[in-house]
Amino acid sequence: MSDWLVLVLSMLAACAVVVVIVLVRSRRAPEDEDPSETPDVIEYMTMWIGVVYAIVLGLAIAGVWEARSAAQDHVQAEAQALHEVSERVRVYPADVRDRIRGDIDTYVTYVVHTEWKSMIDHDEVTARGAELLSRVRNDVTDYQPANDFEAQAYQPLLDQIAAADQARNARADSTGPTMPPVVWWGLLAGAVITVGMVFALQIRRTPRELILAGLFSVTIAFMLFLIWDFDVPYSRGIAATAEPFESLFPNAR
Repeated sequence: MSDWLVLVLSMLAACAVVVVIVLVRSRRAPEDEDPSETPDVIEYMTMWIGVVYAIVLGLAIAGVWEARSAAQDHVQAEAQALHEVSERVRVYPADVRDRIRGDIDTYVTYVVHTEWKSMIDHDEVTARGAELLSRVRNDVTDYQPANDFEAQAYQPLLDQIAAADQARNARADSTGPTMPPVVWWGLLAGAVITVGMVFALQIRRTPRELILAGLFSVTIAFMLFLIWDFDVPYSRGIAATAEPFESLFPNAR
């Protein structure tokens, strides 16, 4: 089931539930019930709960979007560091240079075509990816510079390898859900309470009131969907991609 289908179904379900409850409540309401007699304190509480829940939703969306952006930054940093290594080894002898570049291409190809699928399906990186990156590190560290020109390039290459390893570890830490389960329970409970307070206002089944109640519930469902969609940075909807690897290493596409 696609994410957009989940969005449409959740919004329709939220709207349908609210409309059905309003219709049932209106049918069972006493004939002499007057919606205008709703106590002011209930209207105040409804407004207060709605404002607080809107702030919580905004903070949650900002948090998952920031996590998603950070995940994409980790991919960019890792790809850029490996690209720098691939370019800077041009000062090394041809056999050493070709071996390092070949191992980098092998690692990048594996990440794009194999490890990325593991991140999507299992929310984790693979041991094989770490092994391939370690091979690149060994290629660089095991070579003994033959002259001062090669020696000047040696330490910057080590720094770029360290940066790539750090970015990979950050990418591994970002593969799982961003929001803790307890926060999700709070968001869902808040949605139920916020929508439920609408019924405390004794709304009737006039077209205007039904439309407003439906739009209110649909908006909350849409916000929750956005949080869910961004919650796992590499797996759902508008996810972080391997585009930096593919852009800097065309052979890995």
